[in-house]
Amino acid sequence: MILCCGEALIDMIPTPVVSGGTAYAPHTGGAIFNTAIALGRLGAEAGLLSGVSTDGFGEMLVASLQANNVGTDHLIRSDRLTTLAIVHLSDGKAVYSFYDENSAGSALTQADLPALPDGISALYFGGISLVAEPAATAYEALMAQAAGRCTIVLDPNIRPGFITDEPAYRARLARMIAMSDVVKVSDEDLDWITPEGGTQADRARQMCEAGPQFVVVTKGEHGVTVVSRDAELDSPAVPAAVVDTVGAGDTFNAGLMVGLSHFGLLDKASLAAATIEDLRPALTLGAQAAAVTVSRAGANPPWATELEGLG
Repeated sequence: MILCCGEALIDMIPTPVVSGGTAYAPHTGGAIFNTAIALGRLGAEAGLLSGVSTDGFGEMLVASLQANNVGTDHLIRSDRLTTLAIVHLSDGKAVYSFYDENSAGSALTQADLPALPDGISALYFGGISLVAEPAATAYEALMAQAAGRCTIVLDPNIRPGFITDEPAYRARLARMIAMSDVVKVSDEDLDWITPEGGTQADRARQMCEAGPQFVVVTKGEHGVTVVSRDAELDSPAVPAAVVDTVGAGDTFNAGLMVGLSHFGLLDKASLAAATIEDLRPALTLGAQAAAVTVSRAGANPPWATELEGLG
């Protein structure tokens, strides 16, 4: 199983109304939730570990997980409210405003976390769940607990406007990067984490030297660069008619992890023995999946039958 650990929330998407103007319609979302949904649609055995409300929005989240083949055994339910993300679209790119104080997700504590069963091959972390306390500390502790036996994949998916204590967040991110096997960052994330220090590949390699075996940098239509401590590989994007980019990075992550699993590289020992060239098919699968998502509105990842080699 690939266990996705982090936020599940409701995206309020601007929608034109017949009478004129714009209304905001609720859609299930969150970076970690979106990746779990994409994994389920692509045929992976996937689960979500998250704090989820018992309110109406929380029931929407659970129903969506179940409809998309994602396990819900690791959800921590409470009567706190669901996080809301107000989405603003600018030239197809999403900008978010979050309503998250004392939510079911952000109020998660270490004491709430369930024991991890055997059979989990990889844990995936990231998103705004690494910012809000006490949940951020809980997820870091969970990563530390699992890092010795499970592959750790991290995508910070940084939202600068959501960060209230930048020094603490940067320190946590550095610790979690050091515990990870694979780190995926967008080019914008990389610029935020390491604004100085040479080319993108140079700065990604600095990140590798802190712990990860591979750092994957996504660059939109310009494709992907993956680096290790001693090698570098470029992989092209898949052309697409872009409607919006909501969920594109999350879908890429799912495709990457499904690809690693499909080619026998997701378990910790196999990944440790992999060369950078071994990652190329998984990178291609991630790009194919992301291209489908950007070609339609919202975080709507593909099913396995829509991707070459998985259908």
